[in-house]
Amino acid sequence: MIKTPRRFLIVVLLLGWVFDFLFWEKSIGVNFAIFTTLSLLGGIYILFVNGMRPAPQSLLLLIPFLFFAVVTFMRREPLTAGLAYTFVLFSMGVFATTYAGGKWLQYRLFDYFYQFFDLLISISVRPLQYLAQLRQNWKERAPEEQRKFPVWPVLRGLLIALPVVACFGSLFASADLVFNQRIVDFFEDYSFRDTVEDVFRVFLILFWAYILMGVFLHTAAKSTDEKLLGEDKLILKPFLGFTEAAIVLSSVVVLFSAFVSIQFQYFFGKTANIGVGEFTYSEYARRGFTELVLVIFFSLLLVLGLNIITRRGNGLQKRIYSGLSVLLLLLVIPILVSGFQRLLLGIEWHGYSRLRLYPRIFMIWVAILLAAVIVLEIFRRERYFALAALLASIGFAASLSFFDIDASIAGHNIYRAATGRHFNVTYLASLSTDAIPRIAYKFKNSDLPTTTREGVGAALLCYMHSNAFADEFKGVGDLVDESEAEAETPGDEADQSETVTEEAVEKLDWQGFTVSRGQALEALDEIEPLLGDYHINTERNPMRVVAPSEAIYECPWGGGD
Repeated sequence: MIKTPRRFLIVVLLLGWVFDFLFWEKSIGVNFAIFTTLSLLGGIYILFVNGMRPAPQSLLLLIPFLFFAVVTFMRREPLTAGLAYTFVLFSMGVFATTYAGGKWLQYRLFDYFYQFFDLLISISVRPLQYLAQLRQNWKERAPEEQRKFPVWPVLRGLLIALPVVACFGSLFASADLVFNQRIVDFFEDYSFRDTVEDVFRVFLILFWAYILMGVFLHTAAKSTDEKLLGEDKLILKPFLGFTEAAIVLSSVVVLFSAFVSIQFQYFFGKTANIGVGEFTYSEYARRGFTELVLVIFFSLLLVLGLNIITRRGNGLQKRIYSGLSVLLLLLVIPILVSGFQRLLLGIEWHGYSRLRLYPRIFMIWVAILLAAVIVLEIFRRERYFALAALLASIGFAASLSFFDIDASIAGHNIYRAATGRHFNVTYLASLSTDAIPRIAYKFKNSDLPTTTREGVGAALLCYMHSNAFADEFKGVGDLVDESEAEAETPGDEADQSETVTEEAVEKLDWQGFTVSRGQALEALDEIEPLLGDYHINTERNPMRVVAPSEAIYECPWGGGD
């Protein structure tokens, strides 16, 4: 129980106000990291002053929290940013549920589901229970102590005074023109719409204060982790016999062995023709990547599911079952490599894209997870599978941020275009702001072929007219009816170029700042004077860029009405 109610209520209300200040009519940026960090510190402070100290193991959760909090305002690529937000909230949730106990390293999957469900229930119910208890304690205080805080009498007095003041105010307004004008000016400055907005913002502050109150109360009451699910008694009693499970595993092992043998014979050998239906090696390699990924997923699910529901009586049965499970997982590894090889061929043919880079990184971490599951199965430590899966997931999300997906796509595809391969300018211009500095750097590279460089410049002009930058670069590269275009002096263009970044910074609230956007604005500001020979038609849908050679490139952004 929180024993410092006044301090507790002040902290949650302040955090509710901080949420309003950081997020109201602001874009998402550094404000997310600031708010989550302040919420975490506020909760730790409240628990500290009430005599609760975090378990050392729980403090380990601050590592992924801080890392992904930084990523939220560093990267704008959708999956990277989305996973960063997810793991920030996930780390906070696990920290809240295991603050005093620190047993999250031993959680099974069921424990995570149960703990988060319990946290949601606490958020809904515990603040009401706590406030009701405070009210009851207030009633039990001595009368002279109650008189020190006449909250309800003050509220009743305000409700009674409101119509009385309104009545006298209307009479004064009728009697004096100056007073009436002041009243009119007052209500013009504070319109009904502003009042509704203020009321809603107060409600939003109270709403977030209520949620944080529930989280802090749950942490104070139920974060000791005294018992975990299945620690004393199995959640699901095994019901499948050893013989049945062994037959299932053996059958799948035989099937996988046959498939892997074909992979070694044909795919890994990279023969020119596999001799079945006259498929070429390329045609053969293109097929089945998605199916292989599903095979890997369901294989892992099969091993883990059978492990839960299978009865293994004596030591021999346990060894046989573990041997079959390990053999099956070992056969999954070359299947994983086969899928990875197919993915690399797809990249070789078509270049980088998000849907090719995501699985490329993901499959590496799946391989690490498979190796971890094999080790856990051999040493009979199946309980730690959830921890292995969590660490693999964190590793995947962290790898995305280090790899810088969109910048890598931009650099690789521009390099391919410079060697004569297909160049999709529209896709290049659809990437997030993470890619813009890399694209701008490539544009300044005089070694690029003229056609490739024009495509890169067209992509940069598309970015300038996207929704993200249209205000900052309004009027830059305007199209292009030469009969109606007005001449501009070189000096004016230079002045405009020098002030673009400054104006952009002034327009952008600091709460929504991201490193990605800041670097993109700086790069576009530097590139802008080099795009004077390009023109863009913003009346068409999609917008089109006319390059100096009169080549036309389409933007991914719509124009026109």
